[in-house]
Amino acid sequence: MDKEKLWEVTTVFLKLGLIAFGGPAAHTAMMKEEFVERRKWVSEQRFLDLMSASNLIPGPNSTELAIHLGYVRAGWLGLILAGACFILPAMLIVLALAYIYMEFGNMPELGSILYGMKPVIMAIVIHALWGLGKTAVKNTTLAIIGGVAAVLAFAGVNEILLLVLAGGLMYFLYKRKERGQQAHALLPPTLPFLMVSSAPALLTGAAKTAAVGQLFWTFLKIGSVLYGSGYVLLAFLQSEFVEKWQVLTPQQLLDAVAIGQFTPGPVFTTATFVGYVVAGTPGAIVSTVGIFLPAFVFVALVNPWVEKLRSSQATGALLDGINVGSLALMAVVTLQLGMASLIDGLSIVLALVSLVIVFRYKINSAWLVLGGGVIGMLSGYLS
Repeated sequence: MDKEKLWEVTTVFLKLGLIAFGGPAAHTAMMKEEFVERRKWVSEQRFLDLMSASNLIPGPNSTELAIHLGYVRAGWLGLILAGACFILPAMLIVLALAYIYMEFGNMPELGSILYGMKPVIMAIVIHALWGLGKTAVKNTTLAIIGGVAAVLAFAGVNEILLLVLAGGLMYFLYKRKERGQQAHALLPPTLPFLMVSSAPALLTGAAKTAAVGQLFWTFLKIGSVLYGSGYVLLAFLQSEFVEKWQVLTPQQLLDAVAIGQFTPGPVFTTATFVGYVVAGTPGAIVSTVGIFLPAFVFVALVNPWVEKLRSSQATGALLDGINVGSLALMAVVTLQLGMASLIDGLSIVLALVSLVIVFRYKINSAWLVLGGGVIGMLSGYLS
C-alpha cells in the first residue's frame, strides 16, 4: 500500500471538493487541469476514456470521474477516498446551509454570486473543451459524428442513447465496414461495459415506510437510474418529494436545487439538503449515502474494462466515438450556460476576460471562479 499516493488522493480531492464550483462540466475542466496538465496522472486520451465511461453509467458524472481517477492513482482505497473526499466538503457545507434554512426560514442572497461565477465557469469549460477536442477529434468522420451528436443533444435526445448510438456505435460500425468485417464479431468484449449501463434496475428496491429508511431507498433508486443534468434531478425530486411523498413544497425544492448549484463539489448534494428538511441530520446523511453509493459500485464494475476496450482497435474505435459524443454534450451544456449567464455587458466582459486569462496564463481556475463570485456580489450591492 503506497501511503504517499493515498495521502495525495485524499488531499487533492478534498481541495477539489472545496473549490470545484459550477457543475459537472466545470468539475471536468478542473480535473483535466489538475490531473492531466499539472500532476500528469493520466494522458489526455486516458482522461477522455474515463470521462466517457463515466457518462455511460448513471449517477453524478464528475463524481464518477473522480472515483475513476482515484482508482488509477491508488487502487481500490484510492477509489473510495477520491469519491468520499470529493463529496464530503460539499455535503458538510450543504448540511450547514440546510440548518440555517430550517432555523431562520430563508437563505442568504445567492443570485448575485451565481451571476458573477457563471460567465467565468463558461470560459473554463471552453478552455477544457478546446484541449480535449484536439485529442478526441482525430479525423473528419469523428468531427462529423461530434457535430451530429451536438445537434441531437441540443434537440433533447436522451444522453445515454446519444453516446452509445450516435457516438460510439456509429463509429464502431464505420470502422468494421472499413475493414470488411462483421460488426457482431467484436460485440462480446463490449458487452460487460454496456451491460453496466442497464444494471440500475437491480438496485431500485421497494420504498420503506420509516422516513429515514424511505429517504435512503428513494435516493438509492434515483442515484441508480438518473442520467443527465441537475435539471433531470429536479424532475425526479419533484415527482418523489413534492407530488408523491408531499414532504417538500415547490419553493423548498427550488431552494434545495439552488443550494446544490451554488456550493462546490457534486450538484447531487442537493440530496443532503432534502434529507435534512425531511428528517434532520440522520436524513441528510442517509440521503447523501443513498444517492452516491451506486456511483462507487458502477465505477468499480466498469473501470477494469476501460483499458481493455482501448487496447483493441475496434473497441478503441467505439471509445473514440463515445469520446466525441461526450464532448458534444459538454459543448451543449456550455452553450446553455452561455445563454443563461451572458445577460448584460458586465457578464459578457467577465466571460471575455476569463477566456483571455485561461488561454494565455496558467492560473488555477478556482481563483477565477471565486473572483467572479466576488465581482457578482459587489455588483449586487451596487445595483
